[in-house]
Amino acid sequence: MIPASIPLTNAPKGIVHALSVAISGALLLLVVMLFAVLVVVPKLTGATPLTVLTSSMEPHLPPGTLIVVDPVNTDDLVIGDVATYQMHSGEPAVITHRIIAISSSTDGTRSFQFQGDNNSLPDPDLVLAAQIQGRLWYSVPLIGYANNFVNGASRAVIIPAVAVALLGYSTVRLVAGLRAARPRPRGAHRRVAV
Repeated sequence: MIPASIPLTNAPKGIVHALSVAISGALLLLVVMLFAVLVVVPKLTGATPLTVLTSSMEPHLPPGTLIVVDPVNTDDLVIGDVATYQMHSGEPAVITHRIIAISSSTDGTRSFQFQGDNNSLPDPDLVLAAQIQGRLWYSVPLIGYANNFVNGASRAVIIPAVAVALLGYSTVRLVAGLRAARPRPRGAHRRVAV
């Protein structure tokens, strides 16, 4: 038998409230982590976020994956590294593939042979050290689609605005949930305007 002094109607409300606070906290943590991984870390390190557009690096880097490429001394590159290079020196078009061979000429100039993991043949041209943009640092699946949507000059405004809005929303939800969970002192009543 349940004592009459325990209100049964508050139990479900308490569970819903606890779930609401937990979800808000998880969303806030997710937003902060994504902001750090996608914006702060690349900015601080000079890395470049890029989006995988083709299936040449599947299954590890499917289309839509955001990759972050870190500048690297080409002497540090080894066979098996995934790196990004300019298709033609000085032009913006790039490819991210795996290094399958490295050769050196008699004058010490290094060249690299690349191949996509999902391609049956190596890339047709050898790549010079000057064409290398960096080595793959980390990747985040599916986020590349958002990266493509928000590109160019709009990136400088949209990404911080969305991040601030999501952080603000999550913070408000979390604070409201914590305030609602705080026990009220006995005799404290809300004022009602009549």
